[in-house]
Amino acid sequence: MTGPAANAANATNATNAARAVSMGAPVRWLVTGARGQLGSELTELLRRDGEDVTAAGRAELDVTGDGVADALRRWAAGAAAGPAGTADPAGTAGTAAERGAGRRLVVLNAAAWTDVDGAEADPAGAAAANTDAPARLAAACAELGATLVHVSTDYVFPGTPVLDPATGVPRPYEVDDPVGPATVYGATKEAGERAVRAALADHYIVRTAWVYGAVGGNFVKTIAALRHRRDTLNVVADQHGSPTWAAELAGGLVELVRAGAPYGTYHLTGTGEATWYDLARAVFEEVGADPARIHACDSAAFPRPAPRPAYSVLSGRSWTAAGLRPPCEWRTALRSAFRVSRSSFDTPI
Repeated sequence: MTGPAANAANATNATNAARAVSMGAPVRWLVTGARGQLGSELTELLRRDGEDVTAAGRAELDVTGDGVADALRRWAAGAAAGPAGTADPAGTAGTAAERGAGRRLVVLNAAAWTDVDGAEADPAGAAAANTDAPARLAAACAELGATLVHVSTDYVFPGTPVLDPATGVPRPYEVDDPVGPATVYGATKEAGERAVRAALADHYIVRTAWVYGAVGGNFVKTIAALRHRRDTLNVVADQHGSPTWAAELAGGLVELVRAGAPYGTYHLTGTGEATWYDLARAVFEEVGADPARIHACDSAAFPRPAPRPAYSVLSGRSWTAAGLRPPCEWRTALRSAFRVSRSSFDTPI
């Protein structure tokens, strides 16, 4: 059961979580994939807010390894305060709900295999990170009474337009639309979603798309850098999605927990839609380059091992229905990203 039905079925859990938040209960956060594009933003945001956060990159926590459960037990034990404030290194203090002060344990899973083409060549590697790892995290969270926030993708959908029967034009995917991944990457992410739902009631699955951020490589950085190396650029104009700033995505994930929203599946991307051609022109505008240097082409010009979705715009209806703050329009967010971190986005490659 997914989407609104799953959200409603977990309403009792959400009520308890919301009550803990409203009473000012402290939260201990664990960020996996903390050195990556999204994980670094999550860690920075939580530390800036003075939160109790543990940032775990692959060196600290390999989510594809067998030690996930033990690592989470150690993390949870550090969060539990025994008599006179002594730690509970054996992890015997019980679940989060039994720890007296109502402390919540929250795992933000930003670790993933995101190499879409590489997944076609190494499906086992992609499955280890995108399917098996979320299953391990969810099982460990169930044992500890922790909440898991798991980040997923637009690639769980077929990537073909769903036409609105009233207008005949494509409509964004809703959380409860049928999935049907067309790539190995998408299939491993969809299997990861199912694994989380099967193992843990207290979960948030948040699908996003077209993410760019100040850390690591991404489309926005590549386009900004290529203006120095090429007079013109051909960019695909027949793939539609919603560009998403990692910093805003991080803020939304944290808000989801703090608000005590119903557990279940959500979509969170920049508002509106664009093609890669639209996004490239917008990047050139931000760096003061002439957008006319960007030329439109179709996907056939860039054959890839994994097919890209022609249409993967995600509806934010589930997000706003939960009373959460709507994300910025994608173009506004891009402008904000360059204002905040211009030196990170406008770097040579």
